Amino acid sequence: MFISHEFYGLFSEKSNKHYAGFSSDFETRFRSHNEFEKDWTAKCRPWIVILTETYLTKPEAIQRENWLKPGAGRTYIKLLNKN
Repeated sequence: MFISHEFYGLFSEKSNKHYAGFSSDFETRFRSHNEFEKDWTAKCRPWIVILTETYLTKPEAIQRENWLKPGAGRTYIKLLNKN
């Protein structure tokens, strides 16, 4: 059985915030951000998807997330949102 791992970038117009993460079940995870989460992402709803990338392994998705969350990666995600 093939399990893909999705890296994703989200944007909240309401709070002008970006969020990056990864999941092996992106549809459920995205829904969770918009409906069920009780952490800080709940305060920023609704979230829109600005980027998804599929990886074959979890370590690849984590590596991409670790690059895109800080510094240059965060700038990259913000630039994607302006296009």
